[in-house]
Parts: sequence; structure tokens; C-alpha cells
Amino acid sequence: MAKIRPFKAIRPTRDKVHLVATRPYYTYKDIVLKAKLEDNPYTFLHIINPEFGEKHKTEPNSNERFASVSDAYHEFIDNGILKQDKNEHIYLYRQTTEEHEYMGIVAGANVQEYKEDKIKKHEATLTSREEMFMNYLNIVGYNAEPVLLSYSDIENLIEPLLYNKTKERPEYEYTTTDKVKHELWIFNKKETESIKNGFDSIDSLYICDGHHRSASSAGLKNWRSQKGQGHFPNEDYFLAFFLNERRLQILEFNRLIKTLNGLSKEEFLNKLRKNFKIEELFVAEKPSETHQITMCIEGDWYRLTCAPEIINESHPVECLDAEILTNFVLKPLLGINDLKTDTNIDFISGKRDLESIQRKIGMGKFKIGFFLYPVDISVIKRVADHNMTMPPKSTWVEPKLRSGLTIYNINE
Repeated sequence: MAKIRPFKAIRPTRDKVHLVATRPYYTYKDIVLKAKLEDNPYTFLHIINPEFGEKHKTEPNSNERFASVSDAYHEFIDNGILKQDKNEHIYLYRQTTEEHEYMGIVAGANVQEYKEDKIKKHEATLTSREEMFMNYLNIVGYNAEPVLLSYSDIENLIEPLLYNKTKERPEYEYTTTDKVKHELWIFNKKETESIKNGFDSIDSLYICDGHHRSASSAGLKNWRSQKGQGHFPNEDYFLAFFLNERRLQILEFNRLIKTLNGLSKEEFLNKLRKNFKIEELFVAEKPSETHQITMCIEGDWYRLTCAPEIINESHPVECLDAEILTNFVLKPLLGINDLKTDTNIDFISGKRDLESIQRKIGMGKFKIGFFLYPVDISVIKRVADHNMTMPPKSTWVEPKLRSGLTIYNINE
């Protein structure tokens, strides 16, 4: 049984929503971020970057910086750019690209279910980042970017409710410059109860994006208690986007390597033959199935097929191609032991085309590129169900959600 909660969203006025809602700031190149902040006084980026253009800046991730974020947020409310709904609602959000449609529910996810592992994780989190985010939430008092949670609607109780709602005119309807259409509907009280009842049949939810955000939201209540701050009405839930797992798009993260670790190309290929069947390719291509890895080295392309003896199908993690690549290539042959900290490795999402990645290798910045086959949601669920974690940068999950579209007020 998945508990979801309606809430009084703080959201942009209809005439400014296309100007306010934004991708997370870290997804923008510096020059684009600067232009948006200079040209758009309504963008939520001004809340996230409250000291833009000022000579004297506070330290990143400091209490002073977070207080500035809070001040900017309240200024948007005072100026009528953001307004809070008078009643609690569940919201229907649809994002449509040229290739895909993502449609799901925006609501509160239950902290206790997270702690009881009914909301399941497949990534490890860093304690230092959790504490930083908890301090941030404590000071600013809101969630502005939903955690992406997937569910399986086996009994088809939820999908018909969503489709019926889309027959109405949406509250928001706009298209962004990346050619993505955004729509938001507001469920009434009766519809909200039907949605909540539909989620009663859901046994487990799975975090697809936002492990640190969910962990910090889940830890906030105890963190505040330890500091003697008391409790707040909405801290038992956190902002989430609930998406039917069949609507997810899961892409791979590919690996670019800067070094051959002192090996020549031929020496490296010879060492690979111990654990992989190697076939030369005459064109750039991605793998066509699991346990295949394609490789570009010095402009030449190869297909690596894993030998059966290095595939441990009984183990949820050791059978993953990303883990096989790490254990049989990156660590022993290239000396890359920590994927999180080693500067000789870079990660490129599967959204990037092969030609642009090949150019990076051709320019000499990288020696090798490894290209993986994307995992299925069943693989992620298997890892999470066994309370294990996937290797770093195993998945690039779509959709990427907008900040500032529906804000969850933690404190009231």
C-alpha cells in the first residue's frame, strides 16, 4: 500500500509559469545560465542563485547562502509570482517530447514508507550530502524539485484516471525552447480520493532519480528533533513525481577514459581477449544487447562480448555490464579503482550521439570510449529488492523534471 498525500502547492501564476519553471541550474552551461538570469526576472533560477550579479557573495552551502535562497523565495511570493493553492490537491503532470510522453502524479511521498523500505533505493548516498541537504531544507522550508518514483500499475487502476483528466483543459500548457511540452491538471477532491485509492494496490515504489533529496527529506524530522526545533505539519512527506514504470526511459551512461595506463593499443587489446571476444567494427555503433560493450580506441571501433565465466547472473549487481567493465577492465587494466573520484574517467549520458563522443576521442582528450547497453527497470528493481546498490553512473533516467512548477511547503 503506497501512501500519497495531496498538498497545497505553491506554484507560478498561469501567465508566468513558462518563465518561472526551470531545469535544475547544474544542467545549464555557464553562459546559458548567465543569459537566463540576466534576461528573465521571473526564472526560479533567481531563487536558486540569489546573489547573481552581486560583488560580495556568501560561501556555497553555508547557512548564509541558504538564508539568501529563502529570502529570494519569499520575495517571489510577496511579488505575486508564486501563489499557494487554498486547498490540498494531487496534480497530474505530462511532459511530451518529440519521442516520448511522460505522464504521472505530483503528490507527497511518505517518509515512513521510505524508512521502512517500501520506497526502494538502488543508489548509495553520501552522509555529507544528506546533511547538507537537510540543513538546506531546514532553512528554506520547501521542496521545489520532485523525486522521481516509479510504480507498477498491474491492476490498471490509476491509468484510466489519468487519461480521463487529460480530456479537460489543463491549468498549465506551454512549450519550452528544448521542444518539450508541459501540461498540468489539478484533481478535484473526489478525483484525489480515487487516485489515493488506486495507490492502495501498489506494494512498492522505486526511486529512479533523487536519492539524496529523498534521503535528506526522510532524515529532516529526526535532524530537527536532535536540534530541539520541534516539528512541522508537512515534514512527514516529501515532493515526488509518481510515474508508471512503463513510461520511464532508461538510458545508459557511457565511459570515456583518458589513459591506457602505460599500455600500447595492441597490449591493451591482448589483455582484453582473456575475458572478452573481440570483433572489429567498421562503423561506430552502440551495443545491440546486454553483455555486449562497444569500444572506440584511437579511432577504431570494436565489439566486446563478455565471456560466460565473467557473468554472474545469480548476483543482481555482478551481472551488470557496468560492474563487469569496472571489475575486468577499468580496475585491473586501466588502474581506475574509484569511479566517483578518479579524474581519468568521464561519464556521458546515452542521450549524446556517437559522433560527438567520437570527436572528443579524436581530439586526443580521451584515449578510449566504452559504450554500454541500457538496463531495464526490472534490473533496477532486482537490485533495489535485494537492498543492493548499482555501480556509479549506471543509468540516465528520463524525464528530467522542472524546478519551481509545484513547490511543497514543508513547514505549513
